Amino acid sequence: MAGPRVSIRTEDFDLGAEVAALRARDGGVGAVAAFVGTVRERNDGAPVQSLELEHYPGMTEAAIEAMIDEAVRRFEIRAARVVHRVGVLAPAAQIVLVAVTAAHRGEAFQACEFLMDYLKTQAPFWKKEAGPGGTRWVDARSADDAALARWGVAAGNAGDAPAED
Repeated sequence: MAGPRVSIRTEDFDLGAEVAALRARDGGVGAVAAFVGTVRERNDGAPVQSLELEHYPGMTEAAIEAMIDEAVRRFEIRAARVVHRVGVLAPAAQIVLVAVTAAHRGEAFQACEFLMDYLKTQAPFWKKEAGPGGTRWVDARSADDAALARWGVAAGNAGDAPAED
């Protein structure tokens, strides 16, 4: 695959272009599975005006690279690409892309879901929502930890958001 497996950036991404680059010059690709996450207009019943994502440059990319390495070990995939945006995003904006190629759809679907579950709980990102009542850090959800646990990976991140300034 041409290009890096991980991209952390402020600018938006083009799903079609990312998938085309992922499968370029690989005649063994029989399936592509992709997930695109977006900023919700409401979270826990409250309106969301914006979502701010922060990360540690270098550390975040290395953590996601390790996640992809683990997906390659677990599943028969040909390639994977994770694009994650940072900065302030408006409702409906794209946040994350996880795309996986494989010879067969089952492996592509499983690896894509595994990577997203891993990303939600283990990648060093912090999310702060702004709404009519002010800002708040978005805590990890116990459901995300449970999703990762079904892959045999323990996580205990629910409630680990940084303290408010």
